Amino acid sequence: MADIIRLLPDSVANQIAAGEVIQRPASVVKEMMENAVDAGAQAIHIQLSQAGKNMIQVIDDGCGMSETDARLAFERHATSKITSAEDLFSIRTMGFRGEALASIAAVAQVELKTKRKEDELGTHIIIEGSEVKEQKPVSCKVGSNFMIRNLFFNIPARRRFLKTNATELKHIITAFQRIVLTLPRIHFSLKHQETLIYDLPHVENLRQRISGIFGKNVNQHLIPLRVETSLVNIQGFIGKPEFAKKTFGEQYFFTNQRFLKHPYFHRAVTEAYQKILPPEAIPTYFIYFEIDPDKIDINIHPTKTEIKFEDERSVWQILHATVREALGKHNIVPSIDFELGTPIDIPVAQSAGNVHPPSIPVNPDYNPFREEEKSLGFQRKKEPPLHNWEKLYEGFEQEKTPQDHITSFSSYHEEDLIVPAVFFQFKQKYILLSVKSGLMIIDQKRAHQRVLFETFMQDVRQQGVTQKLLYPEHIVLNPADFTLISEMEDELKHFGFSFELTDPFGITISGIPAQIPQTDPKILINSLLETYKNTLSDPTISPREQLAHSMAVAAAIPYGKNLSIAEIQDLIDRLFACKSPSFTASGRTVFYILPSAELENFFE
Repeated sequence: MADIIRLLPDSVANQIAAGEVIQRPASVVKEMMENAVDAGAQAIHIQLSQAGKNMIQVIDDGCGMSETDARLAFERHATSKITSAEDLFSIRTMGFRGEALASIAAVAQVELKTKRKEDELGTHIIIEGSEVKEQKPVSCKVGSNFMIRNLFFNIPARRRFLKTNATELKHIITAFQRIVLTLPRIHFSLKHQETLIYDLPHVENLRQRISGIFGKNVNQHLIPLRVETSLVNIQGFIGKPEFAKKTFGEQYFFTNQRFLKHPYFHRAVTEAYQKILPPEAIPTYFIYFEIDPDKIDINIHPTKTEIKFEDERSVWQILHATVREALGKHNIVPSIDFELGTPIDIPVAQSAGNVHPPSIPVNPDYNPFREEEKSLGFQRKKEPPLHNWEKLYEGFEQEKTPQDHITSFSSYHEEDLIVPAVFFQFKQKYILLSVKSGLMIIDQKRAHQRVLFETFMQDVRQQGVTQKLLYPEHIVLNPADFTLISEMEDELKHFGFSFELTDPFGITISGIPAQIPQTDPKILINSLLETYKNTLSDPTISPREQLAHSMAVAAAIPYGKNLSIAEIQDLIDRLFACKSPSFTASGRTVFYILPSAELENFFE
């Protein structure tokens, strides 16, 4: 018998829709901020508790809502942004689908206080799981005050899959930055528990807003961009090559004030930096596109971070040329400046006469094979022939060859590898190792990452050993990184870091883990933070394991470092003493074996 088709209740349909729109607390923050911006707010304040899991409060001074609109706003597809399908091709607002509030109300406990300027009293509404619990008049300020509590309270499975507070807060900060970077004339603030992470007042330009988010030091590394064409206008900033980092983080595209993910355009920027960036470095950029809405389609994905351009190829070429021009103007890459006032200096004849072509004087009698040659002004002395030279090598037949001194190699668990090995470093990046089955190629950086990770995780129940610094190092972080360090303070100290947090947003480091080679603490901390922020969390991996992986990546030997024979030997021995030497903690391949048969095929 066929199943009976039923119409799902609105509450169930809203929960299904919420799965696409509301994925984590950061999704709530993003949607609520966009609604506040569309309401014309000049000040937007966000307060969090437990990284948004327990409470998210968003207060704005926008236009507010009437009693009817306040109730209707929580219905699916209720929106004031569009009225017909044609409006989808002329969107200038941040939101337009009318799904956000309905989705949030379906999976959280929502309380709203809102008031318009022309109304004497505002409206107070309480909704839980799409069901209105209370609605009454209230005295409140003009604008809207949303309080979202206990996210996913009615979907326990979804709530269990939320990550640690540090991870969820990182996503919230990322969503916050993507919005505030386009709106310098709006006052934004973000507060977590009792810590003020950001307080960004109204500023006049984008450069000031970027400095307010990422610190004043970033200002000196920015190169301005600006071009206007009939297709697209591009403005913003790119970073100088020395400011590039080895992880993603400060790469931003915006189209009509909306954050955009676009790998194709990212390649246009990176190719413009070709041959001027350090290995594996990723340039920083804040690039803003202004284009007619009818030439793009933003209605592709519920998160609205994917945009389809009508003529992507032309935009790519314009972007690539604009970045190259900006680098050239700042003497980063060679360029020809046709606007210089001085003419090109071309030599001319001073007086009439015969013009002789340039020539090189030669001696036709010179013979390099003569025993005595006097044509170059010196006398070559004939050397007597060597006799009895064989005696110089007497006694060496019984000694080990230089290769024998580097053949010791810890046995690997596969029988195929339990053989003497000959190895050497190739291009300061790979270690080539002779094994029974062929040629093993080891990535030296990934191998060291694996070694360090297992060293850190050898016994997580023990306190790590600290090596004290001769002089404590003081570092000033941006607010987001300072908050992240604060969240990880106990774990970092467990691994052997010794530091104190200072105001405002400072950290004084007095020791680092003993397992990490001596390095610049500032570089180590910044690299650790960048890796941790850009590492995708796995719900099956503990926060301590994730931090150990980030520390291993930050402290691993870099590409381009020349290793001694002893260092290579030690790295190989330690790698194959690991429980899982084949892959890094993030699952990347550490070594590859080129079989002998395949190698021999090249010479057939």
